[in-house]
Amino acid sequence: MTFPQSWPEQGWAFLHLLLVASFSHAREPVCQQIGKVEEPQIFKDGDVMLGGILSFHSRWINKQDNYTQKPKPLQCTSLNLMDFQFAQAMLFAIAEINNSSDILPGLSLGYKMYDACGSIARAVSGALALANGNEATFVSSETPCTKSAQVQAILGETSSSPCMAIATVIGPFHLPLISHFATCACLSDKAKYPSFFRTIPSDLYQSRALAQLVRHFGWTWVGAIRTNDDYGNNGMVTFTETANQLGICLEYSVSFFRTDPEEKILNIVNVIKHSSAKVIVAFMSYMDIDVIIHKLSYHNVSGYQWVGSEGWILNAPTAALDENHILDGAIGVSIPEFWEALFSCEFNSKNNHKRCTGTEDLSDVKNSFTDMSLMPIFNNVYKGVYAVAHALHKILKCNKTCDTNVTLDPSMVRMHLRNIRFQTKEGEEVYFNENGDPAAKYEIINWQPTAQGTVEFVTVGLYDASLPVDRQLTLQNTSLFWAQNSKKGTSICSKPCLPGTRKVLQKGKPVCCYDCTPCAEGEISNTTDSITCIQCPIDFWSNAQRVACVKKETEFLSYEEIMGALLTAASLFGTCMTCVVAWIFLKYRKTPIVRANNSELSFLLLFSLSLCFLCSLTFIGRPTEWSCMLRHIAFGITFVLCISCVLGKTIVVLMAFRAKRPGSNIMKWFGPLQQRLSVIAFTLIQVLICVLWLTISPPFPFKNMKLFTYKIIMECAMGSAIGFWAVLGYIGLLAVLCFVLAFLARKLPDNFNEAKFITFSMLIFCAVWITFIPAYVSSPGKFSVAVEIFAILASSFGLLLCIFVPKCYVILFKPEKNTKKNVMVKSRATLKTNK
Repeated sequence: MTFPQSWPEQGWAFLHLLLVASFSHAREPVCQQIGKVEEPQIFKDGDVMLGGILSFHSRWINKQDNYTQKPKPLQCTSLNLMDFQFAQAMLFAIAEINNSSDILPGLSLGYKMYDACGSIARAVSGALALANGNEATFVSSETPCTKSAQVQAILGETSSSPCMAIATVIGPFHLPLISHFATCACLSDKAKYPSFFRTIPSDLYQSRALAQLVRHFGWTWVGAIRTNDDYGNNGMVTFTETANQLGICLEYSVSFFRTDPEEKILNIVNVIKHSSAKVIVAFMSYMDIDVIIHKLSYHNVSGYQWVGSEGWILNAPTAALDENHILDGAIGVSIPEFWEALFSCEFNSKNNHKRCTGTEDLSDVKNSFTDMSLMPIFNNVYKGVYAVAHALHKILKCNKTCDTNVTLDPSMVRMHLRNIRFQTKEGEEVYFNENGDPAAKYEIINWQPTAQGTVEFVTVGLYDASLPVDRQLTLQNTSLFWAQNSKKGTSICSKPCLPGTRKVLQKGKPVCCYDCTPCAEGEISNTTDSITCIQCPIDFWSNAQRVACVKKETEFLSYEEIMGALLTAASLFGTCMTCVVAWIFLKYRKTPIVRANNSELSFLLLFSLSLCFLCSLTFIGRPTEWSCMLRHIAFGITFVLCISCVLGKTIVVLMAFRAKRPGSNIMKWFGPLQQRLSVIAFTLIQVLICVLWLTISPPFPFKNMKLFTYKIIMECAMGSAIGFWAVLGYIGLLAVLCFVLAFLARKLPDNFNEAKFITFSMLIFCAVWITFIPAYVSSPGKFSVAVEIFAILASSFGLLLCIFVPKCYVILFKPEKNTKKNVMVKSRATLKTNK
């Protein structure tokens, strides 16, 4: 039977729809095997039949009933305008296809529509009736239900839970079910629901869009309310998973259903009142949000920023119900509903503007809105009908005519639905992915109050899941309106951790609740809300704010600093003083006191002392490879040369004393040649030790980063510790030997020898270097170098002052004592006394 081509007949179909929706009645079952079913509420025959399951009515449940009693029959009450409009969209699409010569030419589409009345059981019953090809006629209950299914696809239901039940039941029949409004992500599971398709995006994408929306505004501490059904529960699961990935925490997550006892709803109100989160994500249907808003208004709970799912964010009756403007500023994702724009009316009109009734006839509209391009939700129904029509068009190999000899089967329709790809008249591409889902695109809707006290749904952004993640969400922040007493970005459990600190989780609380702890020394964080502090490179250290790594201070004893300058001055002063003494001795070299004190060894001693003073300068300045080797080698050799000279002078004194005794010719064994050879021999031993040290493991420049964490100590590593202590030990050995010999010669004539002065100088020398060892080991950084320089200078000054200053005093200020007679007289007197 061909569908009538005239608009009046289509209008009659709408009138039939309205009458049936108003006076629905039950009949006896057609087949007893499938239980009690009803005949279609709307029916029109055609060459190819489509099924429809919608809830034209809402069911009524008495909460006061005792649930232990026997269940009462389902009561369908008020008209459901939304599903009534969906039915109109379906009839409009069918009529448009039947009047078209481009798709299914020569064939007419018929339809059977069942009223689920908001009941899952009734929806399943209607689906079984469609799958079994029931007619609106009575047959005997003994008649077997073997008639071939005439319905090639079913369009509906509006909610996810009924669709899950229907898809499960009709799955074995391979009968496609195409929903325009069931968004549960669970329905994408083709193992469970192989015949399910939809023209509305999955909640998987909606949940992700909501999570990205929340994260975009910096809300990391939110509450969550969901409808306690498949739509709300599954949607909230995906939202929670995505939120956790984005660093968003849920202070609470509660669920309820509109038929729940009042105590449970009041408990949710109390949870909201006592929470610290200022943002509430509501994954709910419009019927459930109406219940919770009513209770919140009654208890004067407001000032929260609401983030809504498409189930209610664009629902005009919900906005009309919100008289206390609790939802003002709400933001959410939606596929917009343009029924008001299509018919130039308002559902919640409070002025003289035309009020929408929901029964407006699409066939009466003769303007640009009749192309459905501005009605995405109703367009979903429209696209679902066209998707089936395109699948049938391919199956029947339609060109100018269709092949009526092809046997239609729902499984063929299902297979072709998976592969269809077509464009609507407005250029929108329609296809299903491997899960039976369309491309996910949403508008971001913001509830903005008007001066008249109403709410305007303003599109403030877009979400396109087909784009890269960083480009999926686009918002116009300047046009947003926020909830009263709520400010963007204030719904957080803890304040952001500034750079220089890191987050430390609070025990027993979600990851969004944390304390901010300053980074440790040597670590930085240069971003807000850093979870870790970054260790600075080994040559760097954290600044005072712990936000940047700065080059570590390099420390060494330099000439520019006060301590280095003073030590340099002392070294140069000692050198100059030695030169002055040498000049005095050179000028008065022929005087008795100079000649009596072994002038050759005295000049060699003065030369070695000047080298000792100068070698201390090699310890000042940045250590280099050459300076590290030079400082220790020069120190070791010059000091051995110096001590060797002193030792030689001491031996000369002892030998001279022995030679004065009758029959002694000991001086021939320690003449000038032997004195020179002894000094050279003692010095060569030290040179040999130094050569071995440099050959095996020489000193080298070293960055000491362990002594101080915040600075680098530039020092000379010993290389071989044995080499260093061998050099120092050999100097100590000669110094002790010199001290012992000088001590033994202390009672010899003062004017003839300098044993007492040598004894005192060696005492100073040994005391300095004995105290040097603990001081050197315990001094940090450059101070250890300063201690070593001080020991060199102190011992050098001790030798210079004790051995040479008394003689210079006599030469310069007591010339009368600097005579041979005076020296000889004093020496004889002393010798007699000793005898």
